[in-house]
Amino acid sequence: MKCRLNLFSVLQAVPLVSVLMLGYPSTRVLAQSSQTPGCEKLTAAQCVDQALAAMGGRDRLAALKSVRLDVIGHTELMEQSYRQDPFITYYERDKVVLDLEHQRMLQNQHAVWPESDPGTAESDLTLIATPNGGVYHVGDKFAPCSLADIDTARQDLGLGPERLLLNASAATDLHYEAPKELRSTMHTTVSFRWNSMVVRILIHASSHLPDAVETVQQFHDFWYYWGDVRQVVYWENWNLDHGVRYPTNQVIERNGKVWSSTQALNVEFNVPIEEKDFAMDATAARKSTDSKGWDRGFESGHGTELAPGVELFEGSWNATLVKQDDGVILLESPISSSFTAGLFAEAAKRYPGVPIKAVLSTSDSWPHVGGIRYDVAQGATVYIRDLNQPLLDRMLAAPHTIHPDALQQAKRAPRWHVVSGKTEIGSGDNRLVLYPLPGPSTERQYMVYFPERHLLYASDTLVVNPDHTLYDPELVREVQLAVEREHLVVDKVFAMHQGPVAWADVTTTLEKSSS
Repeated sequence: MKCRLNLFSVLQAVPLVSVLMLGYPSTRVLAQSSQTPGCEKLTAAQCVDQALAAMGGRDRLAALKSVRLDVIGHTELMEQSYRQDPFITYYERDKVVLDLEHQRMLQNQHAVWPESDPGTAESDLTLIATPNGGVYHVGDKFAPCSLADIDTARQDLGLGPERLLLNASAATDLHYEAPKELRSTMHTTVSFRWNSMVVRILIHASSHLPDAVETVQQFHDFWYYWGDVRQVVYWENWNLDHGVRYPTNQVIERNGKVWSSTQALNVEFNVPIEEKDFAMDATAARKSTDSKGWDRGFESGHGTELAPGVELFEGSWNATLVKQDDGVILLESPISSSFTAGLFAEAAKRYPGVPIKAVLSTSDSWPHVGGIRYDVAQGATVYIRDLNQPLLDRMLAAPHTIHPDALQQAKRAPRWHVVSGKTEIGSGDNRLVLYPLPGPSTERQYMVYFPERHLLYASDTLVVNPDHTLYDPELVREVQLAVEREHLVVDKVFAMHQGPVAWADVTTTLEKSSS
């Protein structure tokens, strides 16, 4: 079971290039024609003025106080897809109002989530957000929105087609950069700094319209784990409405992969703003900015003893400490470097002087491997599934210069132990045996068996719903087949998102789900 989003949770790389370097031409200096196609003999400011004119003129864009959009779109679930590319797709139909004058966004979302229980795939949610905080609103209840939503609001309001060129024109550091090829056509590139981030605009040589916006940033959604991410937002399908040329199609590419695509089916300018629609609970909005996002820490406390020397720490992502005669094994290092550092500290507190002999990372889902960069920085041996090594190698190589983490500063090579078949670790009562899962939905996971305890860790496959049904019976069925194939005796089972339950109860529930 990949980490399923709910309504109140947060739904390859290139180095960051600093603009604080010498040698940029002044916006007053005339450009060379070979470097500025379509903006020959113009300064960077004049080139942006020309782009403003192509969109309808500075005055018309500045006069836009609000925009209402009817949008349909999809997102490639790169962090959720069981077998990677091609990815599972998530769909949305949204009604969006951008209050440009007061810098706030209202988004009524209708979502279709592909990895849901029967009858629960579709959901509705209202997001109200500003660059300084926001909320989810469902019925009469408010909840803090995510940092990712705040980022989206900030950039939609400041770097969307309505305000991008105006903000570029107002920038004191606006300058040319080397032209770039886009869709087989060379584009003039202008650059400026916005909210401490370098923004590059690719301007078409003939139409003079802004075809793409490029940034490098660390995101607060699932891309957080990739550090410095290069994002390119493409605009297309331009329409003329009330003298303003507006792109109705937007495609977002991250690290060279197309991530999402949206189409505005209807666009309305300067619509009336209903204040009641933007009402936010102040406490919930404040909590949204207090969030640490994915950089959440481990809350030390009492775990659950599954057996002597086997301590489970339950939370949104479970982690377990396993004490063997020659060291401690950390079963999963999820969420973040901060969380994993807390697990290392917990192990040191419980078993002073005993080394961490291994880290078991049983799945490839991004939050599940959020602490691996920390593991590698500590020199730990990490047991990974063979199919996941290319993905994890890329994750380790991804630069984290914007917010340097432990590995960015340590620069260590990984000590992988690649699991491609049955693998035994240690001896004694807490001996472990790793078994790769073979199914189409689980082939990037392995399960961990405690032979002397008749205890099974089922990786990311098992969640028992409150009504005693299974979240995804197919995942559990693939575990059952592996248990039968290996002739394992299992009394209890637990998983990344499930505390210990009787294996017999799980198999009985599984039989009912298929009847």
